Amino acid sequence: MNPILERIKQYGIIPVVILEDAKAARPLAKALCEGGLPVAEITFRTQAAAEAIHIMSSEFPQMLIGAGTVLNSAQVDAAAEAGAGFIVSPGLNPRTVRYCIDKGILIIPGCATPSDVEQAIENRLEAVKFFPAEQAGGLPMIKAMAAPYGNMQFMPTGGINEANIKDYLSFSRVLACGGSWMVKNELIARGDYETITRLTREAVTIVKEIQ
Repeated sequence: MNPILERIKQYGIIPVVILEDAKAARPLAKALCEGGLPVAEITFRTQAAAEAIHIMSSEFPQMLIGAGTVLNSAQVDAAAEAGAGFIVSPGLNPRTVRYCIDKGILIIPGCATPSDVEQAIENRLEAVKFFPAEQAGGLPMIKAMAAPYGNMQFMPTGGINEANIKDYLSFSRVLACGGSWMVKNELIARGDYETITRLTREAVTIVKEIQ
């Protein structure tokens, strides 16, 4: 398995972060590290994404920082230049996937159907994002799709929280889960990094109970 995927599997949870202001990147990274989860997926839903990735990846080299909601090659370049170690997309855009492969960048594209998964297999990908997880059928759907594709790993994202993550992680074909409950927008907006650290520690405890 790809070394980055191995790290993601070890973490079990990938905090999915939306940052409106890059100034929050530093204290957020510190809170995640202190909570025992030195990893984050910074989504390209805001203009602050690239700068936030740069701050986290350069000032917290122990962290694994990914770029999420990446929709095209220009965003791939911006994320890679900022220091992102992997790319996540909400869907599987063949052009973007091929661009990442050609540049040697790990991409985890969103897949919600068997046809999506087969495109991922065609591109020799080892893992896909199952999105939106709960809305697209949850764990039963993942198990159904995993059955004919013996080597594919899934990273469910969307509706994952402290109440259901154990169920997802208990399935061997789930690489890790993307979640945002420990990094909610309102917590970041009011600078409540103590709560983020506490929720992160609790999330790490849940993962350790499964592993």
